[in-house]
Amino acid sequence: MLRLTEIKLPLEHTEADLAAAITDKLEISAEQLQGFSVVKRSYDARQQDNILLIYHLDVQLAAELETQLLEKFVRRSFCRTSPDTSYQFVGLADADFPNSEQQRPLVIGFGPCGILAALLLAQMGLRPIVLERGLEVRQRTQDTWKFWRKRELNTESNVQFGEGGAGTFSDGKLYSQIKDKRYLGRKVLTEFVKAGASAEILMLSKPHIGTFKLVKIVENMRAEITRLGGEIRFGQRVEALLCEPLPVDGNDGDHSRQRVSAITLASGETLHSRHIVLAIGHSARDTFQMLFESGVYMEAKPFSIGFRIEHPQSVIDRARFGKYAGNPILGAADYKLVHHCKNGRSVYSFCMCPGGTVVAASSEAGGVVTNGMSQYSRNERNANSAIVVGITPQEDYPEHVLAGVDLQRKLEQLAFELGGADYSAPAQLVGDFLNDQSSTELASTLPSYQPGIKLTDLSLALPAFAVAAIREAIPVFDKQIKGFAMADALLTGVETRTSSPICIKRGKAYQSLNTIGLYPAGEGAGYAGGILSAGIDGIKVAEAIAMSLLACE
Repeated sequence: MLRLTEIKLPLEHTEADLAAAITDKLEISAEQLQGFSVVKRSYDARQQDNILLIYHLDVQLAAELETQLLEKFVRRSFCRTSPDTSYQFVGLADADFPNSEQQRPLVIGFGPCGILAALLLAQMGLRPIVLERGLEVRQRTQDTWKFWRKRELNTESNVQFGEGGAGTFSDGKLYSQIKDKRYLGRKVLTEFVKAGASAEILMLSKPHIGTFKLVKIVENMRAEITRLGGEIRFGQRVEALLCEPLPVDGNDGDHSRQRVSAITLASGETLHSRHIVLAIGHSARDTFQMLFESGVYMEAKPFSIGFRIEHPQSVIDRARFGKYAGNPILGAADYKLVHHCKNGRSVYSFCMCPGGTVVAASSEAGGVVTNGMSQYSRNERNANSAIVVGITPQEDYPEHVLAGVDLQRKLEQLAFELGGADYSAPAQLVGDFLNDQSSTELASTLPSYQPGIKLTDLSLALPAFAVAAIREAIPVFDKQIKGFAMADALLTGVETRTSSPICIKRGKAYQSLNTIGLYPAGEGAGYAGGILSAGIDGIKVAEAIAMSLLACE
């Protein structure tokens, strides 16, 4: 088949128009076109009066004609042979795995990264044991809703901890900007479809699943891992990493070397393994501390802090789509914004949730954290997004490796106090925030955050440089999204969990720089930023473990 790209048609086109565009592009007759399928569909809304749909297509033709066209368009990028996107396992274990020289791999964490790592290991016959500190997704959902409705936080079962990870209570976005030459993202999407996701995620340029669908998908993926010989244990917090010292290698610089041999759980049980996936997510602060004390090499890394901003979804739809606002093909409009400020800081939108809600994402008692979530339909009243400021360890938390964690905790505790110390979130109207005055009553934008908000002065919630940067950025964003700076829009604080504050460094074999057998992976280790990239990283780490285990290393 031929892969045909950049086919552009008006928003309201017909199936016949698409077929005609193919024949026109390839300069062939309608009779020569044997069939086609949509590989990817996106849109171009830069001209609101002429919104275009953009297609990547696999086109079926007679073999001889395909050869002729490839030669004809050899210097044109729009026509190529369709790539092979199928996944090939790096190896398969024998039926008697593990033998006397092998141990079952451990996977710590059952978010997107841990799920895909465990699934791939199970598909290769390596029978992983998964250790998740939180609870299975149904119980976790009940605990989370209890927090949102009754302000009763379970620190081991919440938006951050539990089956599915933080991605379960999100928009369920399945796109990434990472390079993916092996089409591992396709493998991730395919597994989601097999587990119950809509097949449309395979072709939409910005697919999403939504929270309610994710719950069932996660359950189905767990069942598949178990069916293949894997084991998933919930309520299993890892308390200690047991390692054996190794001779210092000249290539390791000043890093002392060690080999992981086992882990100890909070229950006191010890599990032995020389292959451990560390997929702990970006909020496992106690585990970060344990790893640091165990001598695992890590570095502080940049992350971002800010607020959630809410607008009526209709405002964003009109600003992005004009007369086509509400078109079912386009759905609820999103946006992506960035501004470089005079004070040297960058402000950008993050985790934009069309037709969604702002949710309470706390995982520690006495702290307020916000996040965004939406269902598959994206039909809630408001659009929300994080508006955050980038910070760096060199400039903002140079004290020690875990100083970023300390800063997150400090800001979350401050937000807790500003919100009234009952898990209400501090909030402020955008107009009041820009005019440096405290808000006293709501306007047309009703808050979606549960358990509730307390109107206050959000300039008290972040460092002065961050407040100044956001105040500068919002009017600039209004020039791109008309209505973004509307006085009635609502800011809710604080957003601190944009990414992990540390990076657990690893080498080419995906193992920790100084702890052999430990495979840091996903967002918590600093190697992913979202569901799709975390899943891809889980696959890569699973492959590395398979190549090691099957070689009996």
